[in-house]
Amino acid sequence: MSKNLVIVESPAKAKTIEGYLGKDFTVKSSFGHIRDLPGKDLGVDVDNNFMPTYEISADKKKVVAELQKMAKDAEVWLATDDDREGEAISWHLKEALGLKDDTKRIVFREITKNAILKAMETPRSIDFNLVNAQQARRILDRLVGFQLSPVLWKKIRLGGADRKNLSAGRVQSVAVRIIVEREREIENFVITSSFRVVAVFEVEKGKKLKAELGKNFETEGEALKFLEDCIGAIYKINNLEVKPSKRVPAAPFTTSTLQQEASRKLGFSVSQTMTLAQRLYESGKITYMRTDSTNLSQDAIEGAKSQIEKAYGDEFVKTRVYKTKSAGAQEAHEAIRPTNFGEQNAGDDRNQQRLYDLIWKRSIASQMSDAIIERTIAKIGISSRPEELTATGEVIKFEGFLKVYLESTDDEDEENKDMLPPLKVGQALDLDEMKATERFTKPAARYTEASLVKKLEELGIGRPSTYAPTISTIIKRTYVIKEDRVGDSRDYKAYLLKNDVVKENSGVENFGSEKAKLFPTNLGMIVNDYLVEHFKDVIDYQFTAHVEDEFDNVAEGKLPWQKMIDNFYVDFHKKISEAEGTEAEKGLSSNELGIDPKSGKKVYARIGKFGPYLQIGESTDEEKPEFISLKRGTLIGSMSFEDAMSVIKGPKLPLELGLFEDDMLVVNEGRYGPYVRHNGKFYNLEKGEDPFGVTKERAIEIIELKRNDPSSALPREMAEYKGEPVTIGKGRFGPYIKYGSKYINLKVKEDDPLTIDDARVAELIEAGLQADANKIIKEFPENKNVQVLNGRYGAYIKVGKRNVKIPKDQKPEELTLEDCLKLADG
Repeated sequence: MSKNLVIVESPAKAKTIEGYLGKDFTVKSSFGHIRDLPGKDLGVDVDNNFMPTYEISADKKKVVAELQKMAKDAEVWLATDDDREGEAISWHLKEALGLKDDTKRIVFREITKNAILKAMETPRSIDFNLVNAQQARRILDRLVGFQLSPVLWKKIRLGGADRKNLSAGRVQSVAVRIIVEREREIENFVITSSFRVVAVFEVEKGKKLKAELGKNFETEGEALKFLEDCIGAIYKINNLEVKPSKRVPAAPFTTSTLQQEASRKLGFSVSQTMTLAQRLYESGKITYMRTDSTNLSQDAIEGAKSQIEKAYGDEFVKTRVYKTKSAGAQEAHEAIRPTNFGEQNAGDDRNQQRLYDLIWKRSIASQMSDAIIERTIAKIGISSRPEELTATGEVIKFEGFLKVYLESTDDEDEENKDMLPPLKVGQALDLDEMKATERFTKPAARYTEASLVKKLEELGIGRPSTYAPTISTIIKRTYVIKEDRVGDSRDYKAYLLKNDVVKENSGVENFGSEKAKLFPTNLGMIVNDYLVEHFKDVIDYQFTAHVEDEFDNVAEGKLPWQKMIDNFYVDFHKKISEAEGTEAEKGLSSNELGIDPKSGKKVYARIGKFGPYLQIGESTDEEKPEFISLKRGTLIGSMSFEDAMSVIKGPKLPLELGLFEDDMLVVNEGRYGPYVRHNGKFYNLEKGEDPFGVTKERAIEIIELKRNDPSSALPREMAEYKGEPVTIGKGRFGPYIKYGSKYINLKVKEDDPLTIDDARVAELIEAGLQADANKIIKEFPENKNVQVLNGRYGAYIKVGKRNVKIPKDQKPEELTLEDCLKLADG
């Protein structure tokens, strides 16, 4: 037995650290949090100063027992992450393992040998202010979720949908509100058009000069008159202005800026970025990935400086100290940076390598010289008009940090400025062409995951550790959907002046297409509207930001955590009581649109179990109402009577397209989106494809593509294993092995369902069976239908297909078969 036991929260982290310490140290993992509030009960005594009740998670009992055994004869070092969450894990370990109050707590921001050894030399005790800040967040979120969610179940009617899926959260509901309000802003936006004039001139040696009028014309007539006035005009350079300028590098990454830039440059989701960053951190390649700080240590600055001098030369070095902008930065930590600037490539797979490369370049660039830019502005006079055309261009005189890195933006219309050809004042220019094109105003862009993180940070809502789980939660709850959407087409007017003749040059353009954007669902809008009406303060932006500030005050020891929660809870509980006394909301999931002229019955847009639909008539009418499914993504709150009439009068789903191979082709919309049905088989449409736009030819094309897809060879029959049939198939959640009645998921990156062999299948089956065996607490040979199992929310009894909760006063391992059957009957 080692003399020293170091406990961390991750196996990968444990493996890395163990390599730096001697034989007197054993490093073990707690596999994350070991204790939490109960899964199905509130777990907070609101009448006893909000005292929480913590339970060791069912899947962590073996881990805790092993750590307790090892801790008996060893000095324990708690080495969990250096933030509030990590501090809380250390405290829970101390409590669960029965450790002394002066147990050594060590912290570090990078997993390198020097950092670990330095931390071992300067241990401290557990910081209870940080623990209490995490406790306050956990307890407050539990109070909001457990008391507000049941109100939603009771008060919101969803016409067949399961109301128990509704939930509210202190931060998640604010995030949904941001997305809903942006959607309504887009819906209410009034598009206007104007005419933009752009001219192209021929200059010497075949070079082109592009210039633009400084204003747009509001009407077609004004634009046409301008072009006509320019027929035969003389153009010359009236003025040239050369302005020296510079660009400065962006600060090193914080959590939020890393999430934003990885989304823009690499296409990663917020949660994917954090998973990859966690792996890089645990393998000792980067510093800790949850931080608000843009600061670099002096050692890091020197390391970056040395690498820049070596790779690019002294003139590219300019060391800088960045100040953190976030007022609520939790602790004075470093930015996210490489632990070794001399290592330009790191990571176990391609995505880790790409993220590391991004972090390396951003960190290096932050310590490099400014880029020196020369900006030229040319003013071009028109002999027949008082207006001037403007041409702008840039020349990079010294690359500086741009040699390594350029920050991206969320501006979808950002234009790059080209270098201008040589010009001089008074120079005459030959017009090649001039075009006046109708341009349309655009509403604010829908949020991406990255721009939502930026908005939350700007509002002071959430902290580095909460951005990714917040977004994951609102998508999982189907309050928000992340998807691509095909845009629409529209006509635009344009006129072209060329060779002293003006001609109409109109056309058609696509607009409104979306890539990986966040859209509110009907459910999200319904829940948001209810919360805004009845709990406006709870999901108020400023109030939510104020709560975050109070968490910071608790972390700094300026505010007792119980007082902070009490300040919130008194008013919140009063609002809960008031809401419970009101009647269920009838109008939120139903929108009365008008009277159908054909039948004289009322027309409603409603939300049901399988999505939005139109209802013509009342359910109380003698004649049953007519129901018409609406396209997935249709928002019933913004639907007009005219929209409904076009649906009622137009083609309806299911739509028959004609016979193919003696069987009818049918287009319909299902739970998982639109599809073509043919000969008992279902073929999904492309993502975003309009089912009403599918022709017979397109339906046949979809079927043929599917038939020629290699994965159409699935399911594959494999050799039997231990007398049970084995099949490789592909379902909604990806490829799988079916062994008897058991399903085992396949990881596509590791195992190709089309080429996997019997030996590998047997290996995965055994691993799956072992995982199942680890869940079993107790079995009863006399009744194989009854088991006592470990689950995500604790131990439970499984009787056939039923799951039965175990009372708190009964130990799962001591239950008899009779006990289990009694509880099942009860």
